Amino acid sequence: MIYLTALLGNGLILATASLNSGLHSPMYYFIRHLSFLDICYTSVTLLHMLKYLVTEIKTISIQGCLVQLYFLVAFLGIECLLLAVMAYDRYVAICHPLTYVLFMNRKLCTGLVATSWVCGFLNAMLHTAMTAQVPFCASHEIENVFCDVPQLLKLSCQDTFLNQITLFVVTLLLGVSPFLCIMAFYSHIVRAILRIRTTQGRHKAFSTCSSHLIVVTIFYSTCMFNYNRPSSCHSVKIDTLASVLYNVVTPALNPIIFSLRNKEMKEGLKHILKLQMPFFL
Repeated sequence: MIYLTALLGNGLILATASLNSGLHSPMYYFIRHLSFLDICYTSVTLLHMLKYLVTEIKTISIQGCLVQLYFLVAFLGIECLLLAVMAYDRYVAICHPLTYVLFMNRKLCTGLVATSWVCGFLNAMLHTAMTAQVPFCASHEIENVFCDVPQLLKLSCQDTFLNQITLFVVTLLLGVSPFLCIMAFYSHIVRAILRIRTTQGRHKAFSTCSSHLIVVTIFYSTCMFNYNRPSSCHSVKIDTLASVLYNVVTPALNPIIFSLRNKEMKEGLKHILKLQMPFFL
C-alpha cells in the first residue's frame, strides 16, 4: 500500500510538472527530479520487501545485496544534494527576486541536478567497492529489512575502522554540508520574509518554503540518526524504524507535504486529470 501510494503520488507529480507548460519554472524542474528520485528510491527497497512478504523467502544473494546497496546509497546521496539545491532555488527566489530568472537559468539548473546525480553515484561506487572487499565471516543475517552499509559492516570478522571512517567522512560531505547550506539559506530567507510588510506577502513567501523544510527535517534527522551513531548504540528495532522512515515513509509523504500543498501544482493536477478523465470531472 505504501509503495503504491509513493508510486502513484510521485508519478502524478512527475506527469503534472512535465505536461503542464505553466509548471516549467526551476522550482518545478527540481520537483520533477525529486519525484523521479523517490520512485527509484522506494522501488529499490520496497520491491524486495514485497517479494519477501509474498514468497516468504527472506534471503538475498551477496551480489543482489551489493546491487541494492549501490542504488540505495546513490539515491540517498542524490536526495541530500537535491534538497540543498532546492533550498538554494528558494533563497534566490525570495531574497533576490529581481535577478531570479538570470541566476536560475536552464544551464545552471541542469548543471546543479547533473552534479547531484553524478556525486551520488560516485559515492555509491566508493561504498559498494569497499563493502565488497569486507569478508563476511560472521552470521549472514542482516538486522534490517534491506541491505545497508552499517548492517553489512556488522557481519564482518575483520576490523572495519577504515570503512566506518569513510562512511563518517562522506556523511559529513554529502549529508552534513548540504544540511548546513540549507540552514544558511533559510536563515537569509527568514530575514527576508520578516522584512515583507504585508501579512499576505509573508504568508505567500513562507508557504513556498514550509513543505520543503518539513521534508528536509524528516529526511536529514532520520539519516543522520541512522548513519552517525557509534556501532555500540545500534538497536535492531530502532535501526529498522529509522531506515523505513527515510527510505519508505518520506518518499510516500513527499507528494503530499511538499508538492500537493502547492496551489499551482493542485491546479495543474486537476487540469491533467480533466484531460484524461473528462467524464468524471
